[in-house]
Amino acid sequence: MPELTVNSPLGPLTLIEADGAIIELDWRRAVKEEPSKLLKTGKDELEGYFSAELKMFSLPVNPKGTAFQKQVWEQMVKIPYGQVLTYGNVAKTLSSSPRAVGTACGRNPIPIIIPCHRIMGANGKLTGYTGAGGTKTKSFLLDLESHQARLPLADKSESPS
Repeated sequence: MPELTVNSPLGPLTLIEADGAIIELDWRRAVKEEPSKLLKTGKDELEGYFSAELKMFSLPVNPKGTAFQKQVWEQMVKIPYGQVLTYGNVAKTLSSSPRAVGTACGRNPIPIIIPCHRIMGANGKLTGYTGAGGTKTKSFLLDLESHQARLPLADKSESPS
């Protein structure tokens, strides 16, 4: 599968392509660089994102996961740049539980592009993040997008995820 490394403020990120879509973004250097047109576009878009010029990715993605995980990831992509939702907000949309949404977030194979960092714990708590650096990386991405990421008015009775 073609892959390409993108140097970012978070360290090297590798985009992986299959069948004309991005299938993974890994926190590592590419084993063997095979730049394709799509991967070059992905690199340009990630560089635009990190320079705060790009607000929405246009890359075709095809993450591997369960039907439920894909539903959660589709909800993530709908969260506007600079905004956040809680696990509970997303869970209500899908008639699920915050914990199930959190598990799906943790299995997101294309972080940043599918913005799992925009999902927070109850009352705005920074919970885990699977990218290198964990919650420090999540905080960096939220700060990059908004400098003051704020929660929408949410149900205060949600339990932390």
